[in-house]
Amino acid sequence: MTSYDDVGLVVERREPAADGVLVLTLRHPSGAELPGWEPGAHIDLVLGPELERQYSLCGDPADRDRWRIAVLRETDGRGGSAYVHERVRPGDRVRARGPRNHFRLEPAGRYRFVAGGIGITPVLPMLAAAEAAGADWTLLYGGRTRASMAFTGELARYGKRVTLVPEDEAGLLDLAPVLDGLPEGALVYCCGPGPLLDAVEERCPAGALRVERFRPRERDTGVDRAFEVVLARSGRTLTVAPDVSVLDAVRGAGVEVLHSCAEGTCGTCETEVLEGEPDHRDSVLTEAERAAGETMLICVSRCRGRRLVLDL
Repeated sequence: MTSYDDVGLVVERREPAADGVLVLTLRHPSGAELPGWEPGAHIDLVLGPELERQYSLCGDPADRDRWRIAVLRETDGRGGSAYVHERVRPGDRVRARGPRNHFRLEPAGRYRFVAGGIGITPVLPMLAAAEAAGADWTLLYGGRTRASMAFTGELARYGKRVTLVPEDEAGLLDLAPVLDGLPEGALVYCCGPGPLLDAVEERCPAGALRVERFRPRERDTGVDRAFEVVLARSGRTLTVAPDVSVLDAVRGAGVEVLHSCAEGTCGTCETEVLEGEPDHRDSVLTEAERAAGETMLICVSRCRGRRLVLDL
């Protein structure tokens, strides 16, 4: 993963994409190429101490000179979007890390894309990739109002493949025509608010759905208890108390680990598990990845047994 913590990236352009949605175009200050990325990737913007946020790349992966992100102004957010909207201007430098991708577009002959609100951002480059591959695809895209829906002008070129559903005009998304009778082998990609993702999960056949969540999934975790974590590289053994995360325990022992959201949604702290069974509580790993137990998100996940051995 590339880090631009020190040099920073220059904000080349700042422009509105919809009501409350701001698009930033970023470039390297020297004009150097930026790391390549694939549809579904995101970057971390380090906006200040304890103010680090993830934003999906929504430009053209073939453009190695620029990255494009879109930021929704969230009135009940934690300060990241307000910082971008109020303080970031063209010519400013912003610290960035990435790109990283936990929402990759897998090869398929048929795709059904469902996006809600700012969830269109990771989906946008997926559409171009699906179109270029000659795949059969459609997009169902909902938002509060037509004016709040970003990139509708860019989507217009796809014609009838795209269905726009402003809630104030047509109500909530009707998922049945898209998901019922899903063709064999089709993959469904969905990004947006939690209730939309939950509704799509309920209707999708097992194995067909790929999602990205901006908010952590609610899980019934029961009563937490203490367990041991062995740091394989140093041989140290730590006790993780019931009210302490693995991440905090590790950092408290003086071991620095890359981390960001602390909610199990960004994947920054994904760590290899050498022994033991993780109690997965993240919103990133697929069910197959959880079952394999080869990695875990140490900011939220815990241990099903008494001991974990991690590659730290």
